[in-house]
Amino acid sequence: MSSDSAARDEGRETAGEAVWDVVVVGAGPAGASAAHAAATAGRRVLLLEKAELPRYKTCGGGIIGPSRDALPPGFELPLRDRVHAVTFSLNGRLTRTRRSKRMLFGLINRPEFDAGLVEVAKAAGAEVRTGATVSRVEQHGAAVPDRRTVAVVLGDGSTVLARAVVGADGSAGRIGAHVGVKLEQVDLGLEAEIPVPATVAEDWAGRVLVDWGPMPGSYGWVFPKGDTLTVGVIAARGDGAGTKRYLEDFIGRLGLAGFEPKISSGHLTRCRTDDSPLSRGRVLVCGDAAGLLEPWTREGISFALRSGRLAGEWAVRIAEAQDAVDARRQALNYAFAIKAGLGVEMGVGRRMLALFERRPGLIHAAVTGFRPAWRAFARITSGSTTLAEIVRTHPMARRTLAGVDRPAPPAGA
Repeated sequence: MSSDSAARDEGRETAGEAVWDVVVVGAGPAGASAAHAAATAGRRVLLLEKAELPRYKTCGGGIIGPSRDALPPGFELPLRDRVHAVTFSLNGRLTRTRRSKRMLFGLINRPEFDAGLVEVAKAAGAEVRTGATVSRVEQHGAAVPDRRTVAVVLGDGSTVLARAVVGADGSAGRIGAHVGVKLEQVDLGLEAEIPVPATVAEDWAGRVLVDWGPMPGSYGWVFPKGDTLTVGVIAARGDGAGTKRYLEDFIGRLGLAGFEPKISSGHLTRCRTDDSPLSRGRVLVCGDAAGLLEPWTREGISFALRSGRLAGEWAVRIAEAQDAVDARRQALNYAFAIKAGLGVEMGVGRRMLALFERRPGLIHAAVTGFRPAWRAFARITSGSTTLAEIVRTHPMARRTLAGVDRPAPPAGA
């Protein structure tokens, strides 16, 4: 055994208690990716999840190109359908379908997908503990034996010690509160899982529907998954009755009101502010816990997978840090990596949302009637480019978004 390995193993016990290199809280895509990355690096990793797996998650389940690219090597996607066509409508009007020869994105059920990612993390060496609710994290005080250790206090009063902690427990979780995550854009998503007869399922196979909704920034979707259609809407929080009415009207005009949903659920999505912290001491946050998702579409799976992997990699470095200065340096490097990639995408997404809120008809006309806009949509979803790259390299897209940045003229001007 090398001296480095011996020192590392010696450091894994403090006052007779086992100390994990990395503890990850939350076993969604972000947490499972973080656990996989840290375990692949050969570290002792504990993945904590308060629910039993598999568990349901309100989510459309669309796997776009960036999500596929961020999956662990060899991971087999449990696809329920492959999407080659998108039907667009403007609050039920001006319906048009666009098609692609190559797959635009895939559709999954989150319980299967999340459980599969956890199994991959376990195969890499991570230990998984379900039914474990985290009540708080402590980096100082009686529960913390030294300055290199973080105490994760569980709901049953027991304590888990770690050299680094990754918070992936959602936007309302304990770890984000500990870090001081600041959130600004909050949206309410409502969704129904509707079993349908084979004749209805056949009509939707390989095709999704995106409906630009009646409230500013809102839209609805239909995602087919075999004998079940995932139908949902999302809008800014604040008008829950209006959002519910939109979903009911949406289901009705699709001719699906006669089918009983298997599951009806709701979920709040939250985007971080630009200056929101991503770490505190030896604790990092990723995915929803960090408020990382695309502001316009509210797509979060690719952000969870990518930020989770980065968090796992930098948690390993923080676990190895011998003092607070080195740990802080590694945490800042993690924040830089997030902001340089996902942060740039979020910035463009915010501007796209502002444009969409003002001019949904313009977005609809562009994607249904302007071939370059449809090609850009297809390239983004399939993963060959990003929205940020489109805006950076295409003058027309850049000019369009520049109009969003200009203040509105004064009344009467």
